[in-house]
Amino acid sequence: MIYPFFAPPPIMGFVGTDASGTKGNISDRSSREWCAEALTRLNAGRPESALDAARRAAELDPSAEWAHRLISLAHERLGRDADAVPAAELAVELARGSWPARLRLAAILRRVPGRWQEAVEHATMAGRFAPEEPDPDVLLGDLDLLRGDHAHAGRAYEAALAVGPEHPQARVNLGLALLRWDRPRPHHDPAWPVDPRETGRARRALEVWARQIRLVVALATVAIGLCALLLDWGAQAQLGGFAVLALLVPLTVRQARRVGVWSYVPGMFGRDPWLGAAVVSAVLSALAFAAWLLLGAMPARPSAFDPVWAGLAGIVVLGWPALAAVRALAEAWRGRPLRALKEFARAGPGERAARRNLRVTLWILLARTWSVLVPLVGGALAVEPRAAVAAVAVPYPMVRGYLRARAAVSPEGVQQGDQRSDRWLHAATGLVVLCAVASAAGGALGSAWAWRIGLGALGAAVLLFVARSALAWWRGGPGPWRSSLLMCDLPMGSAPSVALDTEVRQTFSYARSIVLAYGDSFGPRVAGAVASVTSSGELRVIAETEAWEAIEADPRVAVFAADPLQRRFWVEVRGIALADSDVLRVTPKHVLVGEFPGRHQRR
Repeated sequence: MIYPFFAPPPIMGFVGTDASGTKGNISDRSSREWCAEALTRLNAGRPESALDAARRAAELDPSAEWAHRLISLAHERLGRDADAVPAAELAVELARGSWPARLRLAAILRRVPGRWQEAVEHATMAGRFAPEEPDPDVLLGDLDLLRGDHAHAGRAYEAALAVGPEHPQARVNLGLALLRWDRPRPHHDPAWPVDPRETGRARRALEVWARQIRLVVALATVAIGLCALLLDWGAQAQLGGFAVLALLVPLTVRQARRVGVWSYVPGMFGRDPWLGAAVVSAVLSALAFAAWLLLGAMPARPSAFDPVWAGLAGIVVLGWPALAAVRALAEAWRGRPLRALKEFARAGPGERAARRNLRVTLWILLARTWSVLVPLVGGALAVEPRAAVAAVAVPYPMVRGYLRARAAVSPEGVQQGDQRSDRWLHAATGLVVLCAVASAAGGALGSAWAWRIGLGALGAAVLLFVARSALAWWRGGPGPWRSSLLMCDLPMGSAPSVALDTEVRQTFSYARSIVLAYGDSFGPRVAGAVASVTSSGELRVIAETEAWEAIEADPRVAVFAADPLQRRFWVEVRGIALADSDVLRVTPKHVLVGEFPGRHQRR
């Protein structure tokens, strides 16, 4: 039989409590019972109360690594990352072979600047210790996703889903990897030792500088042109333009002082190309503005320079809107939204991040469909109207994804705010479909009204998107854009530890034979050993040298203890063995207990 030592004890029925398990005299609870209570409070969204319960568990049994993991998790939920690290490190020290402890430490170290590589190492080690668990692969996928390595992240999530097909975090974040999602601070590499707040200040300074430069030169260009054409103040306007050009110097110096971490700026541009594009666009706008002023100041400018002069003005005035349009189009065509929709839908209607990502992905599909209809309908009007018949097939992927999303989210799982957002999405989807059908009818039948309806629906879809975006901006909520995509980040490393009860401890104490089973390149091996149980529930095993070399390659072992003459019990502890001085420290993962048959059972 298998004793479920790894399962948390039920809350009801604790000694000294009432039926709720939270009132009355609770001084008789054991350390593991307090850990179970702390986990219940964490799941109920009460991290402060959970921290108190976990601390009581640690006071009753300082060697209980589960209690220290829960302390770390409660601190993390409270936003105290610096306080969460020591507790997680202590849990690993108490149970070096515990995969939940390694996972907990990796999950918190990824938030500490300069310790990213340690987080990767601990998560990898957790995967070695528990290849049958999906959580280590999920965390490795999260680490890759946060660094923007979408290909490796996708493979890690697929490996996790092969072990646990219903894992919601793997489903949601795999969808983000398929969409090539960028986290809120794409300019910062989490593996950099620098504090992300410093690179954030640098990015803010660069963005503000680029915005100021482009806006100032664009307004100056328009103002100079109006003064020269309408008021005949050409010379005065040009002098004012050179004054504006001189004004750019203090603006540049002021923002340059705020950057601070100039050595990281090239890396920031590499990780966030749109930040680099904004800075380059500002530089080009300033240079184009200066060249435009110089050409305009020439006393006898040849007429051949007129197109150049007008083109420079166009770069200054229209460069910013053009870059914004290119970015919107590029983000709409980035990733694989149909496959992402499938993953979000399989995560279940109860997952909040999946519901939000479903809606945002549908808006992305809507933008793709709209961007295809515009050149198709425009080209048909300009060249061959009958070519617009192909427009009827354009919305098919969008409608397919829309129906899949509607089937995945039940009405009961949709909140009131989600329903309001869905109404905007329904209307925009209907307008795009109407545009495709009406344009196809106009091309096939030559109906002017069909063309008007199609073009009107195309424009109305844009207005609807703008209105939905403005409403989201005004309310401070998620909008129909990529930055509203939400990463699923469930707590890691809260799984209960495996305890050895009194019967198991006594079996090891009185055992007449102890066998260590391990594996090497030739298959399973066994060796005689000497073992003892520590107060923290670890096994300390002394075995032959050959076993040590194999265990370094594969730390998964089983320790078998039997005393058939006196107690007639046998115990098998399966766990992770790590070398520590002259002994092997075995952290239990599963415990099996059995009894040898009596004489009447023998034949």
